[in-house]
Amino acid sequence: MPRTRQTSAFALITVAALSLTACGSGGPAAVPAGASAVRGKIPTADVIASVKKNDEAAKLLPARVRASGTLSLAAGVGSPPGAFYREDGKTLAGADIDFADAVAKALGLELTREVASFEAILPALDSGKYDVGTGNFGVTEERRKTIDFVTYINDGQGFAVRDDSDLREITDLTQLCGLTVATGAGTTFEATLEENEHRCADSGRKAYEVQTYADQAAVWTSLRQGRSDVLMSTINGLRYAVTQQEGLRFLNEYKRLDVGFAFAKGTPLAPAFQAAVNGLDADGTYDRILKKWGTTGSAIRTSQISPPEIT
Repeated sequence: MPRTRQTSAFALITVAALSLTACGSGGPAAVPAGASAVRGKIPTADVIASVKKNDEAAKLLPARVRASGTLSLAAGVGSPPGAFYREDGKTLAGADIDFADAVAKALGLELTREVASFEAILPALDSGKYDVGTGNFGVTEERRKTIDFVTYINDGQGFAVRDDSDLREITDLTQLCGLTVATGAGTTFEATLEENEHRCADSGRKAYEVQTYADQAAVWTSLRQGRSDVLMSTINGLRYAVTQQEGLRFLNEYKRLDVGFAFAKGTPLAPAFQAAVNGLDADGTYDRILKKWGTTGSAIRTSQISPPEIT
């Protein structure tokens, strides 16, 4: 079943049934009948126009990149505020989009952006298909073995439930024993859940069941329909999504992670991207992007290249 583009992630994350998530050839899909109305306006402030070329950062680019003036970027598209499609089903928006565009402009580069499934991006970087990837990629020790990162925000892992749930806070994953947990395929959430699944049996309790979905709308639909008991996803994404859907609530943050642009291991692009991100912080663009998307709590002090995982 090919993944279909989301015409409006703001609307699609509120679909009332899994059947409303269309399957198609990859072209833009119409807003499904039955999707809840969008509540709140999609931010449209242009935070990129004022970005000037950062000559010092651009000098750090490899000669071949300076000569071509282009970079190929794989973008993971999910839901607000990270990266999503606007109502036309073609135009991308979100914090990840703005950060990538701002860095490219600061470096004097044009991005050749291609939307790719989240779980396919990191392997494609390693194979050389793309120069850089975005998709709210958290920096973990496992990923650092094969991927280089240049950090630009701090997000992490959290949980959401229906209003009728007895859960009030999850501080230990054994609190999920016997429950069904929905999450995105190929994510740090899936990895965390799988790594800790044995702890339920170790303590004599029924294991939790992990349901993974490639489509973000389907993750939320599983929770709304009661096919899952709890949803694990990004802190920023969860906080936003529950404001757009009745009957759901953000439970709590579980773990913070630095998030970065992703590259093949040993990339020569990292120093230039790091300098560009820090330059955006200095000129105020960084704060404007965070404010636009309501994620000021995710600010980092300075961009780093593949820092250790936050523990």
